[in-house]
Order: sequence, then structure tokens, then C-alpha cells
Amino acid sequence: MADKYKVRETHPDFRLNKRHFTNAELHLVAYSFIKEGEAFEEKVGSFLLEWIKPSKYVEVKTSGSTGTPKVIRIKKEHMINSAIATSRFFDLPEKTTALLCLPATYIAGKMMLVRAMVLGWQLDMVPPSSNPLDQVFKRYDFCAMTPFQLDNSVGRLHLIKKLIVGGGAVSPRLQKMVKEVSTKVYETYGMTETVTHIAAKRLNPSKNKKKSRVFKVLPNINISQDDRGCLVIKAPKLSDEIITTNDVVEILTYKKFQWKGRLDNVINSGGIKLHPEQIEKKLSKIIDQRLFVIGMPDDALGEKLVLFVENEFSEDFLQKLENQINQLKSLEKYERPKKIYFIEKFEETHTGKIHRENTFTSKVN
Repeated sequence: MADKYKVRETHPDFRLNKRHFTNAELHLVAYSFIKEGEAFEEKVGSFLLEWIKPSKYVEVKTSGSTGTPKVIRIKKEHMINSAIATSRFFDLPEKTTALLCLPATYIAGKMMLVRAMVLGWQLDMVPPSSNPLDQVFKRYDFCAMTPFQLDNSVGRLHLIKKLIVGGGAVSPRLQKMVKEVSTKVYETYGMTETVTHIAAKRLNPSKNKKKSRVFKVLPNINISQDDRGCLVIKAPKLSDEIITTNDVVEILTYKKFQWKGRLDNVINSGGIKLHPEQIEKKLSKIIDQRLFVIGMPDDALGEKLVLFVENEFSEDFLQKLENQINQLKSLEKYERPKKIYFIEKFEETHTGKIHRENTFTSKVN
């Protein structure tokens, strides 16, 4: 069979919930997860069975944050290469203790399992939740979270030595919250097609180092821009295709870039192109709640900039907010929202990211 694949045996130091499993033993534990485990363990069991199956590929569901969720095939060889690159970039050798608190439905959760099996990590699992560290009472070398999970875990972050945060941009408010923690916190850049992250930046560098504002790419990654100013990724160890993104970037060196925002989100207001993510960063300095800005059709401007805030409506809060926005010196005149909408709960994607379009449609229509 052309699709026949020699399955890589688990690393001798690999542990899952304190026990070592060979590939043969993984069959048994996977079936026990599926038959007797909790819902999150069923997903882990299903992935483990897929991993030890003699097939070159794994099927992975995309998050749906930039389009309709779809299922794509990723080579197991590329997942192994990604695990090795992560180990080198973050200095995570064999016997690294790690915590899995993400669902194994998506690439981020699957890759935590792959890293453990390939690199020889000692991995413990907890149910994916908004407060993943609430029932954790030991220290770990490494963990991966979403920004929402991090937001609810800052008080117990001392239990993690190194943390990567992905699946959405980290707000300035959240960056400020992790500034003084002892944990090394990194924001990552990547997608399902690149087998999780291909770049990372430290959110809380030590005091004697200059504040890191740019992404640094992992080993064996080449970056460039297309004529739209969007990031192009050439990563032969992670993908057979050259990946053209819709992320507008500024490339600083062959290894470093600054992310400006999604091309899909760009608002053309009176001929001026506005990047919502840049405006949201400025607004987050005065607004603690979740927020986003979006373009609304306008006869005069083509699109007008409007602001959505996740909060109950209050006339006093609205007036206070309008005053603060008018006094925010970092905002250019054309970056000031023409209207502010309050909504109690934003619509979200399957992975907990804000779904701008759905939230906008549900409020305005």
C-alpha cells in the first residue's frame, strides 16, 4: 500500500498521567479512554488511535476563526518535525513535565500529545476549561493555553515555568497582567496548516532585556511578503506547500516580523485603510472588557468604524467611555469609533475566539 507508514515508537521517557506506554499499550489506553473516559479523554483516545495507525496522515479540524471550519490532512512526519522545532526553540528536552489543558480535537491539543510521545515528555491531562489550573497542585515545565484560559489563570501561573499562548491575539490588558509573573510567557503565531506555531514572542521579558514586540521564527522557517504585504511562509519540514496568509506584517529581518492584523478585517473608511487589531490595542488601554472594532456600511465613507464592547448597556458607562476615547492621544481622528455597541456575550468560534461577523450580525440585524 502506498499509504503504508512505519509508526514511530514512543520515546522511552514518555509518560502520560505518570505511566509509560509503548505503541501497543497505547491501543489499550486509547480504547479505555473512549469507552470509560470523560468527554475530553474520548478525544484523546481517538487521536492516539489515529497516531499509531499505519497511515502517513492525521485528519485535523481547523478552528474556523478566519473562515468555515474544515478538515485537512497533515503528515505525521511534519508533526514530528514541529515537535522537535518546539523543543529546540523553547529548550524543552526529554523528561520535560508538561500539562495538557487543551482539547485534543484541534491541532494545539494534538501537538501536546505528539511532543510528549516523540520528545519523551511527562504529560499530565486535565479537563479543558476556562480555569485549567484550578485543580493543579504541582509545578510543570511547560503548558499551552488560549488567551481566555490565561486570563483566568494568572493567579496560579507560578505553577508553570514556560507557557505558550495561541489561538488568538493577546490583549494589552492581558500582557500587562503577566508582566510581573515569574513564568516565561510567549505569544505564538501559527495555524493548523503550519502544525501550530512557526513563531513566538516573549510577552514578559526580564527587566534587563528590551521589551520584545516582534515575532521570532522557529528553526527551518523562511518568511517573506506578497504584493499585499501579507506573510508568506516556506516551511518544507512542516508543509509541502508554500503558505500564503492574510496576515499583514512588517518583516524586520529574515527571522523577525511584526504582526499588524488580518487583511480580511481591514476597514476602508473614506479611502483610509484601518487595521482593527492596531486600533483595538490602543482602546484596550482604557477598556478592561473584551472588545473589537469592525466596519459598517456607510453612504459617505463606504465603511464607518464601530466599536463592540462585551458589557451590559449603561448610559453612564457609555458617556464615560466616549470621554475617555476622545482623550486618548494615541488614537488618530479617523481611528475613533463612530458608534459604540454593547453586547452581553460575544459570539465565539469552536475554539473560544471572538467571532466578529456573527457578533456584528446578531446585534445589528
